[in-house]
Amino acid sequence: VQFVESGGGLVQPGGSLRLSCAASGFTFSSYYMYWYRQAPGKERELVASISGGGGSRNYADSVKGRFTISRDNAKKTVSLQMNSLKVEDTAVYYCNRQVGGLFSSWGQGTQVTVSS
Repeated sequence: VQFVESGGGLVQPGGSLRLSCAASGFTFSSYYMYWYRQAPGKERELVASISGGGGSRNYADSVKGRFTISRDNAKKTVSLQMNSLKVEDTAVYYCNRQVGGLFSSWGQGTQVTVSS
């Protein structure tokens, strides 16, 4: 099982970024997928989740209305469109799945820095 995140970068407050995660090594469409983030000195936190078929999506209150999670099961990718970015969105962003309540191995993540 492997996850490769990309799309991060430096953006000004109010800007947008689109993150992507390429998954491999498992039947992608069978699993919920999650975006997490970890800011310096803080614990990893859940940002958004999406069901296997894409019909169910959930968001942390802090990003609701600004972020949109989506997936392409044919390409085995999950994306996170981030709009109206805030300084507090600065973090390393990761994607993952859960099996029996346990996460698979984490990828390297992609750094998002929101700063003027």
